[in-house]
Amino acid sequence: MTVPTIRPATPADTDAIWSILEPVLRAGETYALPRDWNRDQALDYWFSDGHDVFVAEEAGDVIGCYYLHANQRGGGAHVANCGYVTSTTSSGRGVATAMCEHSLQRAAELGFRAMQFNFVISSNERAVKLWQRLGFDIVGTIPQAFDHPRLSYVDAFVMHRML
Repeated sequence: MTVPTIRPATPADTDAIWSILEPVLRAGETYALPRDWNRDQALDYWFSDGHDVFVAEEAGDVIGCYYLHANQRGGGAHVANCGYVTSTTSSGRGVATAMCEHSLQRAAELGFRAMQFNFVISSNERAVKLWQRLGFDIVGTIPQAFDHPRLSYVDAFVMHRML
């Protein structure tokens, strides 16, 4: 696969970002976000204050997006957090890998010392394996923390790595 171009998102990207977010929200299997959010609610969350938003682009098409922000305020502000979504048509083609690698580099450039994912759904095995391959460790398990629409209650992981 060609490595996608990753660039800061612009207002012109909102339709493409919504087209990527909507199926993920509706499925309700990988994000602890309301499945019934509308476009405005989802985009307000994705572009929340403090979120630096990026898109992955290939041949002029947005095929993924992510946000980067401080995981906590004050004494925890040196740890970054991100959320990533790949378009359904680009799944399995290395887009999430490219976005995560980009976010790790960007977080380091911004002075973050670590990155933490607070709520990785344990049944999202592809993501768990990817994050582990990119140096993240499971540092905590939250038992039955996520009500999965098909699997009932599943664990969520806290994953972390130093930058």
